[in-house]
Amino acid sequence: MALRKIVLSEDEMPRQWYNILADIKMNPPLGPDGNPVSPDALAPVFPMNLIEQEVSSERWITIPEPVMEVYRIWRPSPLVRAINLEKALDTPARIYFKNEGVSPPGSHKPNTAVPQAYYNKVFGIKRITTETGAGQWGSALSFACSQFGLECKVFMVRISFDQKPYRKTMMGVWGGKCIPSPSMETKAGRDVLAQYPDTPGSLGIAISEAVEAAVSDTTGQTRYSLGSVLNHVMLHQTVIGLEAKNQLAKVGEYPDIIIGCAGGGSNFAGTAFPFVLDKINGKNIEIFPVEPAACPTLTQGPFVYDHGDNAGYTPLLPMHSLGHNFVPAPFHAGGLRYHGMAPTVSQLVNEGLLEAKAVSQLEAYEAGLIFARSEGHIPAPETTHAIAQVVKEARRAKEEGKEKVILFNWSGHGCLDLGAYEKFLAGELTNPIFTEEEKVKAAEAFKNYPRPANLKSR
Repeated sequence: MALRKIVLSEDEMPRQWYNILADIKMNPPLGPDGNPVSPDALAPVFPMNLIEQEVSSERWITIPEPVMEVYRIWRPSPLVRAINLEKALDTPARIYFKNEGVSPPGSHKPNTAVPQAYYNKVFGIKRITTETGAGQWGSALSFACSQFGLECKVFMVRISFDQKPYRKTMMGVWGGKCIPSPSMETKAGRDVLAQYPDTPGSLGIAISEAVEAAVSDTTGQTRYSLGSVLNHVMLHQTVIGLEAKNQLAKVGEYPDIIIGCAGGGSNFAGTAFPFVLDKINGKNIEIFPVEPAACPTLTQGPFVYDHGDNAGYTPLLPMHSLGHNFVPAPFHAGGLRYHGMAPTVSQLVNEGLLEAKAVSQLEAYEAGLIFARSEGHIPAPETTHAIAQVVKEARRAKEEGKEKVILFNWSGHGCLDLGAYEKFLAGELTNPIFTEEEKVKAAEAFKNYPRPANLKSR
């Protein structure tokens, strides 16, 4: 009988995160004057101990013991052989998924929320502001702040605030305060509402509001926290891939294909980056970040310098972008409705180490049902995008007659997304598309910005 779950003991948890900045070349973030941003310029937004991680080039960074103590609530997470999914697809592929839905908020997000809350606490910060799309990140940061006695304020994208009421309840249970974005609390929010009173909101707008709320606190006791995109977020998430690597080694396996859904890039990067290092060193692996066709940042957005938020409060980041003013259609995967992509993921796509894929909303939900009806777990709408690509690759393996090993990250459960599943089952969901008109309009946002260099890391 094939082993279904591969588990690590708490003693086998990784003690260090992997920092990919030690192994790749990157364009620097730029300030308004077009020059690289200094760490001091970020000090009003983030605590200095996290800024040091953001710019660090050390390959391995030790996980503090207080973070390990909280991680032990749910880590190590199990690696699961999806035997029933393999049977349902009649594929020779062996499919493994890292189940990150076992955390208290039900996703991979606390892997970085916990250390971010910890480092803010150590630095003397009293409260944290943030944004959230689908609510996974806002829930995770509320949970993390409750562990370290910090206040948490969350600007939640309006459409998700309306679609997913129990996510804001979850934040409230952990002490977080959740506000629909755009709001009247900030200048960024008021400006958007004055021009687009019925906007569904976007992550770019919510980020502007959260950054403004942090830097406008004259006491200096508030900082901003981001759940994706930035280097230190990718760093913290590598605990996923490092665990998976050890778990696969226990059963003598190594992946031929690695897949993760990608909105800002964090769960994908956390799973893939420890294996990207192997690919840089010669391993033959296919690595696919998977995004929604209605917000095709990597597959249709150019590699440019652009702001990470709608109002232009953030530095210019080297990334694939659809333009910081782009507001995606209100499809049901709020965590993937972001105009940009993590600079590290963008760099690796730009130099061909990763191959981005896009799937439609209906493809994603169809794959979610295949998974739920075989493996039992109901995936988050974001996670279904990864599963849709897994289904394609498993069927390709069958066509080619190859016993490929597929690893993907099951980034979270969908038990608070049943309204979307209900609409899908009723045939009420459609496939929003990204139009050529939107593409041309989006390019206006960054047409006057500098262009990043085409760097090669190998």
